[in-house]
Amino acid sequence: MTQFFIPLKNPPTTTHQQKQVTVKNGKPFFYEPEALERARNLLTAHLGKHIPDQPFKGKALQCTVKWFFPTEAKKYTDGQYRKTKPDTHNLNKLLFDIMTDLHFWEDDALVASEVIQKFWVKESPPGIFIKIEELE
Repeated sequence: MTQFFIPLKNPPTTTHQQKQVTVKNGKPFFYEPEALERARNLLTAHLGKHIPDQPFKGKALQCTVKWFFPTEAKKYTDGQYRKTKPDTHNLNKLLFDIMTDLHFWEDDALVASEVIQKFWVKESPPGIFIKIEELE
């Protein structure tokens, strides 16, 4: 099992789905807009500190990810579920792609179970909690 917390003043809300396409010389060219590139670089830098000694291989995995977003709005309480965009699965797509690139696991297809939650926080630190467990 591996678990860690990444403290982030403002966890990125830019998602993998925000890739753009343009046409050059009659061929489509996909690129990441600046906001997505910044989010990728931020997550890569922080995740790089937590790469396991050996990537997870072979066994099915459960990955729990809890996103904690800061708020000062009076309508939210500390720890209240965030039910606004972005969607949880869209947040995790970029995160899992980066974790795959950094060799947390041999393939993110090993993740057979996901628990993804997002919360508003006022007193608790904002950031991302990640736990990876091998399943029997």
